[in-house]
Formats: sequence, structure tokens, C-alpha cells
Amino acid sequence: MSGDGTKAQRLLFLCTGNYYRSRFAEAWFNHLAKHHGLSWHAGSRALGLDENPTLAGPMAESARAKLQSLGVEKIAARLPIQVVESELANASLVIAIKQAEHRHRLAAKHPGWEDRVRYWHVHDVDRATPTVALAELETAVCELIDELTSSPMPPESAQA
Repeated sequence: MSGDGTKAQRLLFLCTGNYYRSRFAEAWFNHLAKHHGLSWHAGSRALGLDENPTLAGPMAESARAKLQSLGVEKIAARLPIQVVESELANASLVIAIKQAEHRHRLAAKHPGWEDRVRYWHVHDVDRATPTVALAELETAVCELIDELTSSPMPPESAQA
């Protein structure tokens, strides 16, 4: 529930490992949504955790440090989690962090969902430094917050 008693809409961020990009987007979005009084709550999940389950803890230190520099005080301390179908179905909006990396994983693991999510184009550490990628995510989340404050539901929702 949101502060006004209405049920919060769910946003789900997806990336490969749920360790770096999607975790940053989740925490930054929730921080901004609360600040703006939006009736939205974000979560995040992995699309490829089952392909490489040996990540070094709950969240990349670069993501944690950037969030702290932005004034985010509450950062969930949990291990990465692989997405399941019900989480996709229960989200009002699903955003995959990089289309080239995540569309094929969605198609293979959750057929039909690859055309029902919104895609961003933020590289992982193999193609961009954390400084660059996290700045891109910071901007993309801010733009999403602006979109949600001007309309109650984005046009590209996961609800078909």
C-alpha cells in the first residue's frame, strides 16, 4: 500500500545477474518514487542467474556506492534472485535493462514475454564502466519517474 491507502503498482527491473544494474535501478526508483509520492514500488530479478550463480554477494559495490552518493539510505541486503513467471505477470510494468542481452533470455525462459516488456540499452561491465552505466541508469530512472508523474500508467505496460 502507498501512503494514501491505495495499492502500489509494481515495477520489475530485469538484468542478467540481479547484482548490479537492476539492483541499482530498483533502489534508485524506489527512493525517487517515495520522494515524489508515487504509488509505485519496484523490485528486480535476474534472467541469467541460473547461467552464472557465483556472484560475489548481494550487490555490486559500485552500485551500492553510487546509491549512497545519491542519498539512498535504505538498500535491501539480499542475494540476487532469478525471475519466475508469476513475478512477470504481477508487474504493471517490466523493464529489461539491455535489449540485446535480455530479449533472447526472455524468449527462451518465458516465451511471449519478450514482446511485453520495455527495453533500455544500458551495457554491463563487459561494455561500459560502472561510472558510465550507472549514470545512464540514473538518467533513465529519472526519466521514468517524470513519465509516471505525468501519467498514471505508462503506455507500454506488461498488462496485455
